[in-house]
Amino acid sequence: MTKQSNNPQVDILRSQLKRVRGLGSSHSGSQAWWAERLTSIALVPLTLWFIASVIGLEGATRADMVAWLHAPVPLVLILCLIVTTFWHMELGLRVVIDDYVHNNAIRIAMLLFQRGLCIIAGLFCVIAVLRLGLWEGGS
Repeated sequence: MTKQSNNPQVDILRSQLKRVRGLGSSHSGSQAWWAERLTSIALVPLTLWFIASVIGLEGATRADMVAWLHAPVPLVLILCLIVTTFWHMELGLRVVIDDYVHNNAIRIAMLLFQRGLCIIAGLFCVIAVLRLGLWEGGS
């Protein structure tokens, strides 16, 4: 038979509330942090490519621009730029709202509004590029 110790363990003196709420070392916040870093890294070459492309299209007509956008590589790269930009913007705005809005109801409303606004604006841009690159470019 083992002898039981009457000494209290340190871990039972600590509140488990932090673990229940998902705070502390739950690693849930690191996913958003990594996503923000990866989108910022991806935006560097995409933005440089976009700037070089716009400079290359200087003086081009609308038909020239649509023909250029009809090619698969520019179309895919511009779509990647749009999605990455709006995703990065949403992540950054979420951090700002979380850090500076302390009223819980207002913070939740602002988070929902900014996420919806980022999604809608991104969809408008994606639809505009697809419309130019696929439907008008083929004719």
